[in-house]
Amino acid sequence: MTTTLFQRVTLYLRMIKFSHSIFALPFAFTSALIAASGVPSPRQVFWIVVAMVGARSGAMGLNRVIDRRIDAANPRTAGREIPSGVIGVGETVVFVAVSFSMMIAAAYMLNPLCLYLSPVAILVLFVYSFTKRFTWLAHFVLGLAISAAPLGSWLAIRGSFYPGILPLVLAVIFWLAGFDVLYALQDLEFDRGHGLYSIPQRFGVSVSIRLARTFHLIAFLLIAATGLIFGLGPFFWAGMVVVAGLFLYEHSLVHDDDLSKLDMAFLNMNGYISMTVFISTLMNYLA
Repeated sequence: MTTTLFQRVTLYLRMIKFSHSIFALPFAFTSALIAASGVPSPRQVFWIVVAMVGARSGAMGLNRVIDRRIDAANPRTAGREIPSGVIGVGETVVFVAVSFSMMIAAAYMLNPLCLYLSPVAILVLFVYSFTKRFTWLAHFVLGLAISAAPLGSWLAIRGSFYPGILPLVLAVIFWLAGFDVLYALQDLEFDRGHGLYSIPQRFGVSVSIRLARTFHLIAFLLIAATGLIFGLGPFFWAGMVVVAGLFLYEHSLVHDDDLSKLDMAFLNMNGYISMTVFISTLMNYLA
């Protein structure tokens, strides 16, 4: 029984790509550190984590349900849990409902503003799953959804909005859009053949790579602007040197005529980037 339960949990974690939580969660913590001008209380950290896990799990489950026929037709994704039949649509819908309920409960525990805005976050996550059916700006809608991590964490700590956090929010949008464009290069021909929209489908490989580089340059400048706005110290700026190097290395892995290292550029480098921003910000407040 224990083994069966473990296997089931593993299937769900694989379905929602739980390992990819390393992308958004560090930016949520970075924002929380800045909002608190130091380390937030354990209670705040706990409920931010619950909200993030609930939102991301619900969003991924929802996306898998909505895209199940597309995933089944795409050789790259046909082996995913719903198309392959190892997880049913009905149980995934229940999983999504439970996940979003977790997010709403966590928002309630944080403050009224987070609770009032939680349906808006869910709506954006819902809309994103349909955007590639009608616009190549889908990458930015996904970025908007993920940018709820730093914005939500700020609101969780402060209970009110402050325009100074917007550069970090916008940085996440451009950062996400940049690496999602690279990720979408894998499905260029499939998207063209099935009437799906993406920047690679619209503009081709060369332009897409240049746009991804531009988006990441903008993201880097916006993160740096956050450091200036909040007067972050030398540890943060040392981290920014590392982040610049990681961005440069990421884009050295992808070329018009060689996309073989896309997975490394997509997963490894962007995980390192978000973690570096968080750790350097944490050290700024601990030093």
